[in-house]
Amino acid sequence: MIQVYPADTRYTVKNEWLESNLSFSFGEYYDTSNIRFGPLHVFNDDTVQGGRGFGIHPHREAEIVSIVLKGKLKHEDNLGNSGIISYGNIQRISAGTGVLHSEFNASNDEEVRFLQLWFSPNEKKLTPSYEDISYDVEQLENNLLPVLSEAGRKIYVFTIEGEILINGDTVLKSQDAARITDIHEITIQGNLDSFFLLIDLPGGRF
Repeated sequence: MIQVYPADTRYTVKNEWLESNLSFSFGEYYDTSNIRFGPLHVFNDDTVQGGRGFGIHPHREAEIVSIVLKGKLKHEDNLGNSGIISYGNIQRISAGTGVLHSEFNASNDEEVRFLQLWFSPNEKKLTPSYEDISYDVEQLENNLLPVLSEAGRKIYVFTIEGEILINGDTVLKSQDAARITDIHEITIQGNLDSFFLLIDLPGGRF
């Protein structure tokens, strides 16, 4: 089964420094029918203006992945970790027993756009950890490039740019998403300018 979620069905939070498009219940947005898809329970498409960001705040028992699409994102936490990531970098935080961190646009002049994903961990009470991961952006062309992986039987697809066709009959336009279950083989075709993210998720019940 393929369920399509068009871009305009996302919940949008917007103010003078932030535009956040939420694919799942988060913060002020709560919908009992849209809590999670497998272990994935946050998929936020955030654009933050120069010099602004999210101050120190806590996380616990979550795997947090940030993927920068444009600009630079600065991270600091109470474990002594700090860094700046840009396009071609991914940030992974295992919040475990608890971590405090902040995220800011590293530039005062340019906006930063990033995707932030939260997953339920496979194990509880882990020691918090942090990792910056780099990948070769040139390998993205006409190729699915694994950047974080753990195979499963639920597929989440998000079209960052352009348009793609799934299994010959399901169209996803820019910033549309699809949640795919009970299908063991999929084909994806894209136009010349398409750019998408595919997440392979465990198929158990959550």
